[in-house]
Amino acid sequence: MATITLSILAPYVDDIAFVAEEPPATTPEDFVEQLRTAAHRLDVYARINGAEDLETAATYLDDAIASTGAERRVLLKRAVKYLAYASDMVDEYRLMA
Repeated sequence: MATITLSILAPYVDDIAFVAEEPPATTPEDFVEQLRTAAHRLDVYARINGAEDLETAATYLDDAIASTGAERRVLLKRAVKYLAYASDMVDEYRLMA
């Protein structure tokens, strides 16, 4: 089974790692874990609107990791859609820190 490369997720890796307070993810699985941590912190601690979208993206990415072919591509596109405002949320979080 082919693996998912981080290239599609590259625009989000550093921002998510910042919120998760970890080095940038080097695997999709690590990114999913960091994404869940970031979603929790942005929602519960910072109360930033849209943080639940990151959890949704993590769910789609988990499903994509377990999928192949066309199904994987669809799930990745959905995940990226839910990451669309991640940078804005992280910028808001940085202003709070």
